[in-house]
Amino acid sequence: MNAIAKAIDAINELFGRLIAPLIAIITLIVLYDIASRFFFGRPSNWAFDVTKMLFGAHFMLMAAYGLRHHAHVEVDVLKRLLSRKRQALIEVVAYVIFFVPFIWMLLTYGWRFFERSYTRGETTYGMVSIPVYPIKGVIVVAAALILLQAIAIVLRAIMQLREEKSA
Repeated sequence: MNAIAKAIDAINELFGRLIAPLIAIITLIVLYDIASRFFFGRPSNWAFDVTKMLFGAHFMLMAAYGLRHHAHVEVDVLKRLLSRKRQALIEVVAYVIFFVPFIWMLLTYGWRFFERSYTRGETTYGMVSIPVYPIKGVIVVAAALILLQAIAIVLRAIMQLREEKSA
């Protein structure tokens, strides 16, 4: 189980490190658009749509990396008062009952959302028609990565429960 959890961590670590520099690209596009407004008196036709899509992709794809590094908000005021065994038990129950079903719904509905966009050839409404389906496909990839990370967390909690049982 530990090997599986470590493999999932490695996948999300790699993905997070690959996606993180996307914020620099977004910044360069925004700077280009600002310069275009300043020097030429008009913004570009594509920069707003592209930065909106890239920022959405960045935000979604970094979610699993954030979960892996415990960067998300977690209300653990009461949980800290419990033993490690009870903390692990609460983690297993909470992830299995609440988190995993929500992410599973995000995965299945996200796939339908992506598929509909792809089959219809959906594009943006600006002067430059940018395909929308790639950004909608990001929802599916992000949900899969988050689901994997949730599995790693549950596996670690189960290992903690087994350690407490054997001790």
